[in-house]
Amino acid sequence: MTQKFASRRAWSGLRMLACLVSLAACSPEPSVAGPSSQIAAPAAPAARPAPIPALRAAFASGFAVNGILKPDRPLRHGDYLWNDEGVPAGPTAIVVDLTAQILYVYRGGTEIGRSAILYGADDKPTPTGTFPILERDADHVSNLYGAPMPYMLRLTMDGIAIHGSDVIYGSGTHGCVGVPDAFAAMLFKIARIGDRVLVTKGWRTDVYGI
Repeated sequence: MTQKFASRRAWSGLRMLACLVSLAACSPEPSVAGPSSQIAAPAAPAARPAPIPALRAAFASGFAVNGILKPDRPLRHGDYLWNDEGVPAGPTAIVVDLTAQILYVYRGGTEIGRSAILYGADDKPTPTGTFPILERDADHVSNLYGAPMPYMLRLTMDGIAIHGSDVIYGSGTHGCVGVPDAFAAMLFKIARIGDRVLVTKGWRTDVYGI
């Protein structure tokens, strides 16, 4: 199997649309969709989110981790792995671990992607919880900051998203999750509106030991 490594840098019970719970935003106003974007129907206000351990446990019960990627060294800022060769079709799930500063991508429970991330600075933290992907826009530009957010996968309507970034040590975001552009492009290709994203702390330490 070929593994790509770049240096430099369902759960039926949890379909909550936590679209209004983020504490910070990369572009607080809703985006204006262009030709390359897809937008979900407007969501109803979300119920009060469950505690993070409950969310994490419910998410874990939605799929078993059947296989993981095995890098030859810890990922540094700007690094990523992607290897979906031979992995059969299945639902896509994305986990962001703020403690490990890693984003994991699974297909049918098998890890196919992993990337070091940027996340929200102390005054604009990345919110934890479970989120469906609400919008895809390959060429999005922040409405507030005018900054490019390539391969944007929107998690909340007040601006939290996963998107391509220059992932440099010491940098942060306004609440978004930044991944290297090349990784963001591969994730964007397989991610669909409604796919589940868990943003948590201490994801599957029994598996990853982080």
